[in-house]
Amino acid sequence: MDTAYLELTAVSRLLDAGELTSEQLTRDLFARIDKLDPRLHVFARRDAERALARARELDAERAAGKVRGPLHGIPLALKDIFWEQGQVTAFGTAVLKDFRAAEDATAVARLNAAGANLIGAVQLTEGAYAVHLPPIQAPVNPWHADYWSGASSSGSGVVVASGLAYGSLGTETGGSIHLPSAVNGVTGLKPTWGRVSRHGVFELGATLDHVGPLARSAADAACLLQAIAGPDPRDPTAARVPVPDYGAALRRDLRGLRVGVDANFAFGGVDAVTVKAVQDAIATLRELGATIVDIEFPDVTQMVADWFPVCAVQTAVAHEATYPARKAEYGEALASLIEMGRALSGMEHQKLILRRLDFKGRVEAAFEHMDLLVLPVLTLAETTLERMSRFDDELIMAAHRFTCCFTMSGNPCITLPCGYTASGTPVSFQFVGAHWSEPLLLGAAHAFQGATAWHRRHPPL
Repeated sequence: MDTAYLELTAVSRLLDAGELTSEQLTRDLFARIDKLDPRLHVFARRDAERALARARELDAERAAGKVRGPLHGIPLALKDIFWEQGQVTAFGTAVLKDFRAAEDATAVARLNAAGANLIGAVQLTEGAYAVHLPPIQAPVNPWHADYWSGASSSGSGVVVASGLAYGSLGTETGGSIHLPSAVNGVTGLKPTWGRVSRHGVFELGATLDHVGPLARSAADAACLLQAIAGPDPRDPTAARVPVPDYGAALRRDLRGLRVGVDANFAFGGVDAVTVKAVQDAIATLRELGATIVDIEFPDVTQMVADWFPVCAVQTAVAHEATYPARKAEYGEALASLIEMGRALSGMEHQKLILRRLDFKGRVEAAFEHMDLLVLPVLTLAETTLERMSRFDDELIMAAHRFTCCFTMSGNPCITLPCGYTASGTPVSFQFVGAHWSEPLLLGAAHAFQGATAWHRRHPPL
């Protein structure tokens, strides 16, 4: 049985039915990893021996009648930013290349408690910022090697899209769940800030960092969020908001749902391929019963510009123990961000804080007129490596136009494939919700995926 591209929820049903064992699943997966990873460059660390031992233990539990839930026996991957007790977590850096955590990150501990089988850590950009630090090679987009594989959670997107794990955890500070999900054609959920504990997750920008799943479907993302969400005494910023049953929120239609569209924001300056794909997605939402509401969303231009200094000062604090003391071990991009943060004055920082609070209030008010907002994820569908390698200010602003404003506001978002380019690479759109609206996001995404098959297409590996 070829299980590489099955959804997590489908594999869980096969395990429950006894048609598959976790050990068999894990062996097949590592055989695929051995074959494909040499050209995809996904893994920072593979834990085959440990994962096979864990699979046998989980199979024995199942045989004894102890099934922990839908993640029981499912192989998952982690961005190399999450602590795992005794394992190297390098954060894509040289300064932490030998770091071994004394404990698991809370999200990791919760996946383990849910019966997941963690198979290894996947690559990311240096410090979860902009550029992969040599000798680390950027993970390769499995749809087309000449195309970008996404931002810092590139490995988390590629590992799911290429059939090397049934889901992964990533993080987003400016766009790093949105962007790798979009360009790799997977479903990525950035929860509300505070929905998932950040304990044991290396910081880029503490008040911007979000932990979330990258998966093959909204139903799979719901299973993963269910396992990791909730308050945590080790992270006081993890909100003490009840965790709903996300699986129960999945729906077949969108009757009664108000979906907001700001045509100027969504389509101005966006390429024709993306506009067509997102407009087609909106037509599908209307067919599913949604009421499409014309709205005027708060202008995000200042927030996109402000994201960089806000992130910079928080990154400077996060790296205070090693920068500038070990400056020579840092790459140029991350060092420049830290220098920006170190140079920021208190007066400048306070103005950033006030503008951010103002924007968050305006976004909250906008959701009085709609339940969900629909937007593209990228302004251009042709995200070639040649184009993205320029990394000038204009390109950076365009790449983050639809993403970093929502890490500034803390709103939850879900990214879904909705089309493909002539080159065969994915085009995606997103739902954005009010704080704590993950059930609505997941429900709407599941309804869209029930009516379309974009998320079931896979790269020609």
